[in-house]
Amino acid sequence: MPLIGQTLGAHLAATAARVGPDHEAVVECVTGRRLTYAALLAEVDACALGLHARGVGPGDRVGLWAPNRAEWVILLYAAARLGAIMVNLNPALDADDLAVALRRSGVVLLVAAPGPRTGDHGELIAGICARCPALRDVVLLDVTGLDHPGWDELLAAGRLGDPGLLAERERRSSADDPVNLQHTSASSTRSSRAATLSHHNLVNNGFFVGVGCGYTERDRVCVPVPFFHCFGLGMGVLATLAHGATVIIPAPDFDPARTLQAVQDEGCTSLYGVPAMFAAELALPSSAYDLGSLRTGIMAGSSCPVELMERVVAELGMSEVTVCHGMTETSPVITQTRRDDDLRRRTSTVGRVQPHLEIKIIEPATGATVGRDEPGELCVRGYAVMLGYWDAPGDTAAVIDGARWLHTGDLAVMDADDLVTVVGRTDAWIVRGGEPVDPRRVEELLAGHPDVVDVRVIGVPDERFGEELMAWLRLRPGAPGLTAESLRAYGDGTIPPRLIPRYVKVVDEFPQPVSGHLLGVELRTLAIAELGLQRAAGLEHH
Repeated sequence: MPLIGQTLGAHLAATAARVGPDHEAVVECVTGRRLTYAALLAEVDACALGLHARGVGPGDRVGLWAPNRAEWVILLYAAARLGAIMVNLNPALDADDLAVALRRSGVVLLVAAPGPRTGDHGELIAGICARCPALRDVVLLDVTGLDHPGWDELLAAGRLGDPGLLAERERRSSADDPVNLQHTSASSTRSSRAATLSHHNLVNNGFFVGVGCGYTERDRVCVPVPFFHCFGLGMGVLATLAHGATVIIPAPDFDPARTLQAVQDEGCTSLYGVPAMFAAELALPSSAYDLGSLRTGIMAGSSCPVELMERVVAELGMSEVTVCHGMTETSPVITQTRRDDDLRRRTSTVGRVQPHLEIKIIEPATGATVGRDEPGELCVRGYAVMLGYWDAPGDTAAVIDGARWLHTGDLAVMDADDLVTVVGRTDAWIVRGGEPVDPRRVEELLAGHPDVVDVRVIGVPDERFGEELMAWLRLRPGAPGLTAESLRAYGDGTIPPRLIPRYVKVVDEFPQPVSGHLLGVELRTLAIAELGLQRAAGLEHH
């Protein structure tokens, strides 16, 4: 299959023409909102012209800070039609992290929705605007009575605009233009960077992920994973719409019961999730839902225990579920298992390289390509590699070499059948439930505790989330011992709950390896043995 040389807007219009205007594109279960492909195109153009009326032009950045809802789909395509760039923002970000993300990407207009963590929305937005000089405008979702326009007002203004302007913008656009900024760490925008993705990146990666799942316009894809993340927006929304299928949004945030109810009520044929999500769904009474429509789906974010995959296939009926691996910087999927792969391949590997991409596995110190069944760093080259990190050429050069190979930081092995297995990381990042966490950020937060002299944070294996956080602490003399509970009490209101370690170990001195350098692998090995995590680490079979 050839690569697609269209912009997001042109590809959506072509898909709508193929499947017909009355075919459903997006269903929002909680509100009952349903958008056909014709209605989606109309909403996209109204939003694009509404943004234009508020001064947004080509290359301007437009941020979206909201849980899962149809506006994610509308705004992405609207920005694409206008020649602007949408910036994905995690709705769980606090005010400080949000301000950092907005300033870093130079957002000029923010679309924001209220949430449980936002408190006084008006006061919060006013504080954010004062700290972000480039931010000229805010459009609010589901909020009235404040000194900012609402979403309906934006669309109403757009419906009075000139559609010819969008046609002209489309003619001047290139598939290689940037269209989306996605932060590489959902847990900390302070230490993350924004990957700049093009139309070409997103259109093609979504299309080929959908090919891997066997999507046609008859599929209905339930996407409970977050849209601010590449899993939800790229592998979910764009893979679905690329094939004329229907995106089902079960709830604003993940809810296992609402997810399975949506599968039943909407006749979903595909379901997405990280292993922890599937485990939560399997914990519900299976007899309570009719899941007979399910066929395929995607599991990603962390390794899947074979027992969980067996239950997903047997109890959810997802005989063709696939496993994907990638990163935000690769739009995101690099490898994917096949629908007919056996369970061993779907649990012990991440499949084969996607079409039109090259991969190699190298010795990190020398750059030499290793042999089959030898571990090394996974590198990828091709259409899916990002344009670069936004406004950070030095960071870009650190991961994309002169031959355009992107160095993923994943340690991997390729076998004789071209199947890739990820065995670790070359850096210290921790992936919990599919979301990357920078341990340095957690260490900085915990170091503020008055009793902590020194701290090291590592990831340890976890059967539900893939990895969990563990803190090794040295305390001041005479300080009482610290536990996860006391750290949680200390961090209440100041440290995001997702950054509170599950495990805490207080030591007089950190163990030192023979080399004299403190390495996370040393602490991880000790922790696995002490906490009895051999099963979660997959060590019981070796």
